[in-house]
Amino acid sequence: MVTTKTFVSLLFSVLFLSLPFSSFSQSPPSSSVYDSFLKCFSERTKSPQTEIAKNVFAQSNPSYSSVLRAYIRNARFNTSSTPKPTIIVTPRSDSHVSAAVLCSKPLNFVLKIRSGGHDYDGLSYISDKPFFILDLSNIRDVTVDIADQSAWISAGATLGEVYYRIWEKSKIHGFPAGVCPTVGVGGHLSGGGYGNMLRKFGLSVDNLIDAKIVDVNGQILDRKSMGEDLFWAISGGGGGSFGVVLGYKVKLVPVPQTVTVFRVEQYMDSGAVDMVTKWQSVGPKTDPNLFMRMLIQPVTRNKVKTVRASVVALYLGKANDVVSLLAKEFPELGLKKGDCKEMTWIQSALWWNNDVNATKTDPKVFLDRNLDSSSFGKRKSDYVATEIPRDGIESLFKKMIELGKIGLVFNPYGGKMAEVAEDATPFRHRNKLFKIQYSVNWKESSPEIEKGFLNQAKVLHSFMTGFVSKNPRGAYLNYRDVDIGVNDHGVDSYKEGEVYGRMYFGQNFDRLVKIKTAVDPQNFFRNEQSIPTLPISKRTVVPETGTASRWSGARGATVVATMVLHVF
Repeated sequence: MVTTKTFVSLLFSVLFLSLPFSSFSQSPPSSSVYDSFLKCFSERTKSPQTEIAKNVFAQSNPSYSSVLRAYIRNARFNTSSTPKPTIIVTPRSDSHVSAAVLCSKPLNFVLKIRSGGHDYDGLSYISDKPFFILDLSNIRDVTVDIADQSAWISAGATLGEVYYRIWEKSKIHGFPAGVCPTVGVGGHLSGGGYGNMLRKFGLSVDNLIDAKIVDVNGQILDRKSMGEDLFWAISGGGGGSFGVVLGYKVKLVPVPQTVTVFRVEQYMDSGAVDMVTKWQSVGPKTDPNLFMRMLIQPVTRNKVKTVRASVVALYLGKANDVVSLLAKEFPELGLKKGDCKEMTWIQSALWWNNDVNATKTDPKVFLDRNLDSSSFGKRKSDYVATEIPRDGIESLFKKMIELGKIGLVFNPYGGKMAEVAEDATPFRHRNKLFKIQYSVNWKESSPEIEKGFLNQAKVLHSFMTGFVSKNPRGAYLNYRDVDIGVNDHGVDSYKEGEVYGRMYFGQNFDRLVKIKTAVDPQNFFRNEQSIPTLPISKRTVVPETGTASRWSGARGATVVATMVLHVF
């Protein structure tokens, strides 16, 4: 079992990310590495070195630090002692990405792929092995086709940019994805992606049409050429295990001209326990047009420690209808017409991003990436399959008051989520009542303070063991959490990967491993929680003459590989 240390300590105490064959050799000096990479990159892209040097940053480059920090959102991994990449590559085209992959392979460096920066445990931009960062933030095109009701979205685009570009073309279309506008599309969608329309339209990946990826051989593949297995894998199994996702074609969804948002708060002494208890039987089962997120936070009120429970909601319809609906289904909430605000869908996206003047704000603010901004934080996750009893909610509140800072976010499922098969995508938590996010942020930079807050998260996560899903306990891939296991990609890579892999993917982990073994048998694309390859003992390699061979993978789909693999 992998020990549960913080990631920073793990970086220096665990041997991460070793290549199967050549990675034990000593890496050359960074200056010669940079020169070798630049020469290769120039040759592959047929561009002069003076031109491409603008997108390849050595540590000596004056812009190196600002490029590195731009998409680090967790300040825990933005310190002088944090491991730094030898090179940062910021490609501006698909061919640049292909060249970056091909030029990294012979240099014996781990290639970290960063498309958004909302990486809670920093897996896309730190490593204790020599590494490069492939930063996709310049590959950010969003092409909206209203006639086709679709959009091609590049991996480095942000959700805010996606929402704005859709709004430019149509006031009655949207896309079901996250509420934070600075999240990158590549990580969000490849990990599943969810937002406040998931009960109506499912996960982001439930609305995928096509995709483009650069594989380990530098080939640029679309859905047809990559095959249905690989397309399935990057539709919720994490793109970074299989290649570099360049972008996705998505199906737009219809949104009404008027939607309704509201926030209702209650405290322990004024009905919060009853409200949270009843929410469990309403939130996941009510009208799919209604998404009611529950926030639970320890606070001090009138100099007394207590717990505040807040319902934050989006209803795809008008205020009168949702007030009438909840008067019948959820009287404990006490929703009144005055609590509600009617607005357009794009305004509701602003409101969910904590914009109190959403109806007066220009949606163009969604184009602001808010670079080089971070706070200290930790996230964990769980899934709940059966309602927590009232006395369990009471004990939870008391525990949160005792701990003092850590908060919880309950996100209801049901609706469309329960209609999709658990193996339709790698995301396997379809039939749960709700997901829990454990959330704590702080501003002070101190090892002692950090240790205290990380411990709060672990203690509350442990406290919830009896109330959440089991065998295995669930976790959400996009809430990366190294506490549940890490992989050093050595001889025990499969066993280590299975620990966190089962929590993220359940039985879908097996299919992901088969696909990984076929498309990247030498495990070039890897991070501390990537999908491992099958152990050599479970592979049968059959030599084949010619250039590319093929492997018949899960469900009979065919994917390109460099060897034939018969998986038993």
